[in-house]
Amino acid sequence: MQEQISQTFAELGLSGYADAWILQVFVVVFLTMLANFVSNRVFRRLEAQLAKTRNVWDDILLYAARRPIALLIWVLGLSLAFELTDPGADSVLVGLVDPLRRGLVIVMIAWFLIRFINQAEGVLVSDEKVKNPMDETTVGALGKLLRLSIIITSVLVVLQTFGYSISGVLAFGGIGGIAVGFAAKDLLANFFGGLMIYLDRPFKVGDWVRSPDKEIEGTVESIGWRLTCIRTFDKRPLYVPNGTFASISLENPSRMTNRRIYEKIGLRYEDSALIAGVIDDVREMLLNHPEIASDQTLIVNLNSFAPYSLEFFIYTFTKTTNWVHFHEVKQDVMAQIIRIVHEHGADFAFPTQTIHLETGESQAELAQ
Repeated sequence: MQEQISQTFAELGLSGYADAWILQVFVVVFLTMLANFVSNRVFRRLEAQLAKTRNVWDDILLYAARRPIALLIWVLGLSLAFELTDPGADSVLVGLVDPLRRGLVIVMIAWFLIRFINQAEGVLVSDEKVKNPMDETTVGALGKLLRLSIIITSVLVVLQTFGYSISGVLAFGGIGGIAVGFAAKDLLANFFGGLMIYLDRPFKVGDWVRSPDKEIEGTVESIGWRLTCIRTFDKRPLYVPNGTFASISLENPSRMTNRRIYEKIGLRYEDSALIAGVIDDVREMLLNHPEIASDQTLIVNLNSFAPYSLEFFIYTFTKTTNWVHFHEVKQDVMAQIIRIVHEHGADFAFPTQTIHLETGESQAELAQ
């Protein structure tokens, strides 16, 4: 490399300065600064031009490449300048320049790929940037796997660049992995629990989940490799180790198709002659209600002779699954049931007791 620089100086008529390493280093550093300046100008112009297009991927590619390329220019320039320093410098340090440069180039490439993946994740889940956005949980899982693969591959290649045997490193990792597996079995259980969540997909980010086995209920905020963050309905974050989901039952109300209305209504015993008409009208009302799913099970029947009432029940499903709207529909249904009962001249029962008192004549007969 130094001979090529000296030859270039000779071609420029500066043969008298060919051995002046200080001048050579100065020229290399100056050219590095100039290349960095030109690179920034080019990226700024490209950014302005690409911002006018509808394609978001060119913007992401430009954003991901800008900083790694700028740093790569400095790495190449400074490493070349270090090689041109005083020939009397420590040869060991000079010998490290080439593998260090190769390693940093690999790091720059890995940095570029990771920056691109980070930006691509946001695009793939945005309905404003793509026509068919992907599921946030799936995109997050793929992004984590890609980043992990890039990091592991980059570390192994850098080690190979510095003269370390990759086969030896892998063999050591296999032996050490056994010891680490015993020491960190809970950590590995959570890792594979997170992997099962990504594969089986019992829930995703934004779902409402609930466990009948544990006091777990809320909205899923994030799914990591070790922990899943669930925001409870009182707005507290609940961090659940992923291994827990392998041993508990889990409900996902977000995936329900309908919500159920199941209510028992008690009428007075003196309204026994009216109850058949009340039940028929309530059933007709539910069949014609715009918010009730007529294709689902719908039952309105006399249920039991309760201690103080004749009890019938309604069993039906709403079209909506929204929690707030469901209660509005349920309120409307119950209000119409009240109206129907009163229109028939009946009334609702409440706990009562009837006491029969004997007359004085009856008491006298009993006394004889």
